Amino acid sequence: MTHPSEASEPRLVLPRPVMRAARWCVSALLVALPLSQVQAAVPAPDRQPDFESNPRTFTNRYAPFQEGAVKVYAGTAGSAQEVVVDDYLPKRRIFQVEGVNDGKPVHCSILREMSFEDGQLVESTLNYFAQADDGTVYYFGELVDMYQNGVVTSHEGSWLVGGPEDSDPSATATSARPFVFMPATPEKADVFKPEDLLPVVDETAQVVDTHQTRAVPAGQYQDVIQVLESSELDTATENKWYAPGVGAISIAAQDEQLDLIASTLRSP
Repeated sequence: MTHPSEASEPRLVLPRPVMRAARWCVSALLVALPLSQVQAAVPAPDRQPDFESNPRTFTNRYAPFQEGAVKVYAGTAGSAQEVVVDDYLPKRRIFQVEGVNDGKPVHCSILREMSFEDGQLVESTLNYFAQADDGTVYYFGELVDMYQNGVVTSHEGSWLVGGPEDSDPSATATSARPFVFMPATPEKADVFKPEDLLPVVDETAQVVDTHQTRAVPAGQYQDVIQVLESSELDTATENKWYAPGVGAISIAAQDEQLDLIASTLRSP
């Protein structure tokens, strides 16, 4: 992976419909248009998922993936104005690890998430996802670039199933298996772990409510689920709201509030 130098700070590229919807917050970026208890519904951690069908065809209502789509969030992180852009890349990464999918390769889709604070890029992450045959979406890891003044300063939090390859940061942690990112049919009180690799990453997610109606700048959504996230690495918790066909639409933490303001994801 090529990391930009201070003289070539990354610039955000968005489709025109998204830029129009997000103009009031993206203008600050100075960028150009032309980048405990687990219910039966949640797979048991020791059960190997099957990826015999197309793992890059996502039918999970709450974790959709459409190549070329873009989502834009806006809000605050502490005292900073925050903008987050999710870019659903038309690329893939192949994972082949003993003990995963009977050792057969799994083709994962790639979501790039870019976070800006007061117009400056502070983090860019590549996330790898695949959908199992039962509709559960699995998380195969993330490669994290932390920025300061346009320069990559660390890769803290990076991990991959099977570990890093030659082009990946050498400090990337190795996981023996993928983790559940979103159950096929999430129900109230479901508990699952999208990340379980202490001391590098840890996250426990619990579905605390379902069938909500929630309005954000991008629109009003029905059948929304609310997920509470906690971690052994942090005392703070985070609430996320997921809408069918869209995924996350709102995020609330002690010092952060983000809401979806634009999305090019198409309803199935």
